[in-house]
Amino acid sequence: MITERDRRKGEFTMWGVKLGGKEHEAGKGRGRGGAAGRRRVVAAALAVAATCAAVSGLGPAASASDSAAPAEHGKPTTRPAEAAPARVTGEARLDFAYVPRDVIRFKVDARSVPWSHPRADPDLKHGLPTDARGTVSWSHWRADNHETMRAEAAVDCLVTGGDTATFTAIVTKSDVPGEVGKRYGFSARTGGPGKGRFGFHWAVSNVDEVNGAPTAARVGTCMAPAPFVPLKSGGFTVRHAELAPSPAAKERG
Repeated sequence: MITERDRRKGEFTMWGVKLGGKEHEAGKGRGRGGAAGRRRVVAAALAVAATCAAVSGLGPAASASDSAAPAEHGKPTTRPAEAAPARVTGEARLDFAYVPRDVIRFKVDARSVPWSHPRADPDLKHGLPTDARGTVSWSHWRADNHETMRAEAAVDCLVTGGDTATFTAIVTKSDVPGEVGKRYGFSARTGGPGKGRFGFHWAVSNVDEVNGAPTAARVGTCMAPAPFVPLKSGGFTVRHAELAPSPAAKERG
């Protein structure tokens, strides 16, 4: 702050630097003394300007430091978020052409848990990249006898491709005798009525022949037909994810 006394003396202080006064007057002279005085005044003024610029963040020191930081380090200070695992969620009523009056519903919550189910085979000691967990439940009300059959299964495999997924599950509860313990195959496509679809391995596929007689073949992990049935209501969401890296590759280095 400049006081009246400072004005009379011709001197004042800014940011801790005294300006004006005798040194300033000396700068008005000629010769070596005058030049030295002028240099001192100029140096003091530059010091004030540099201090102000540094405090305001606009000076060369601040801008150089800011611009040099990314080039110096070159890497983000935080680790990038890992990609979300594959997942299928939703519930819907199917519009199955062969039984249009029946009410068939499926509910799915399946998520990928890669390399989480070790097998006895040494080559599968880490499991599979398609290992998964979750639940599939369904009900089927039949128009011909007005009976409803229900079942629930534990997901063991899931693989995705864009907006479509296939997955399998082991039946844990069922109103149909003999179903518990069997693996069933399913598929889903993202969307609701008009786009979304669902598939299941029985009814139109998975038929084998043994000694000339038709029989239902055993369903392997993630084995299911394409989602062939349109939806009447509800919908499903498929979140795609690439297959996870193999732990065996890390072990080999």
